[in-house]
Amino acid sequence: MSHNKYIYFACILFLILISNYVFAGNVYVAKYESQADLKVYVSKYESQSDLVVYLAKYESQANNKDQIWYYVKYESQADIKIYFVKYESQADLKIYFTEYESQAKWRNSNKYRGRLQ
Repeated sequence: MSHNKYIYFACILFLILISNYVFAGNVYVAKYESQADLKVYVSKYESQSDLVVYLAKYESQANNKDQIWYYVKYESQADIKIYFVKYESQADLKIYFTEYESQAKWRNSNKYRGRLQ
């Protein structure tokens, strides 16, 4: 095998491996905590959140953006499954919903930053 084929093979393997760890904006809201990939708490104030989220009207708006979510109807369509928790202490991620796409952003460092795309 030539050097270029090894590099090509390594790149393909790398892409396959990271695809299991990268999420996207298609979000399914699970009915039970055990079905979810991520537990989310909705903050009353933006200042208390890790992520300010804008809910997209169209699926294409949510591509490769942690801060823009598009709700899907079926679990099989989702890139990530979330469960809304009642208490902040139960959450993996604290979010605040905004009405404006331009205000959607990460506010605090979080282990899920860059993984919701």
